[in-house]
Amino acid sequence: MDTSSSDALQELIHVVAQLRDPEGGCPWDLEQTHSSLVPYVLEEAHEVADAIRHGNDADLKEELGDLLLQVVLHARIASEGKRFDLTAVIRTISTKLMRRHPHVFGGEPRSWEEIKAEENADRDTGSSSPLSDQLAKKVRGLSALAGAMMISKTAAKAGFEWDDISGVWDKVNEELEELKEAVASGDKAHAQEELGDVLFTLVNVARWCDLEPEEGLAGTNRRFLDRFSRVEAALNGDLQGRSIQDLERLWQQAKQAIRSEQD
Repeated sequence: MDTSSSDALQELIHVVAQLRDPEGGCPWDLEQTHSSLVPYVLEEAHEVADAIRHGNDADLKEELGDLLLQVVLHARIASEGKRFDLTAVIRTISTKLMRRHPHVFGGEPRSWEEIKAEENADRDTGSSSPLSDQLAKKVRGLSALAGAMMISKTAAKAGFEWDDISGVWDKVNEELEELKEAVASGDKAHAQEELGDVLFTLVNVARWCDLEPEEGLAGTNRRFLDRFSRVEAALNGDLQGRSIQDLERLWQQAKQAIRSEQD
């Protein structure tokens, strides 16, 4: 780390320390805990990803700063309880990176699998945990889609897999029918479960086709908002009282305009 980066990090550490100072700090920052900050960590991580997708350096710089603030703030809260501090966080990740890249840092060349097995052995208390328990720990904190993909990939490696993709499509159709039946029954809790089953099966389709469901849905969200904004503009922001036929016509026009701009 060069001197300017080190100075900037120390400045941020000092700012966070002031915010957490019981004497004159910020009331909101003072009441935060690791648990209360979880939604903000997730939000900032998603905003970093969004800035990357849009290729906006100014936004990416700002969002990375917001995410870094979360790291420094969590380290500060831990240090107040004398558990660990930011220095320990940095040294831990540095040590991990060097251990996992012996070919770069002059260690004995080893495979990734050997390194991970060694790390797992260091964390093991002597009894092997079931694969389901290991998975539950891994997906904790992930988005539902990302967690589903990790579960799907791990289960497939363990042998819980279809013979070919036609079996996956059959499962999609089966789950869709069950969702329709659940919705028709009026049982909302059951319908919610069946909706989850449909989404999970579609994640399996994505895995078979080497697609990323998170990126796919994010792209759909962006396209929808782009088209919706054009429909709004065409109606001067007034969508109330418009027939679905009128809205659909404007939607198709917006869709065609976007395609023409991309050609």
